[in-house]
Amino acid sequence: MSFSQGFLSVAEYIGLILLSLSFLLTTYRVIVGPTLPDRIVALDMLVVVAVGFIALIGIRTSFTLYVDVAISLGLVGFLATVAFARFVMAKGSLWVKQEDERNLREVSDD
Repeated sequence: MSFSQGFLSVAEYIGLILLSLSFLLTTYRVIVGPTLPDRIVALDMLVVVAVGFIALIGIRTSFTLYVDVAISLGLVGFLATVAFARFVMAKGSLWVKQEDERNLREVSDD
């Protein structure tokens, strides 16, 4: 194994570890996220992490179809984020406002 192959292998493992860590932290934000916009941003981040995993798998296997899958997932993730944002702007704003008022009450009670 040459130096470049060894370096690429180590970089792939480091990338997988970092993506796994970011996946866990982002999942925590989706579950705990104090507001709806936080959860929407976290879901968008999960799509980005999934695209990263697909890209790394494509590099490891040298199968170029994974690039097309990653691009498609990125586009679907973008459309989902736009749809969630429209929901928050149209109907979810009342729910977000009630949640913010609840958070303010909790802070003032402390």
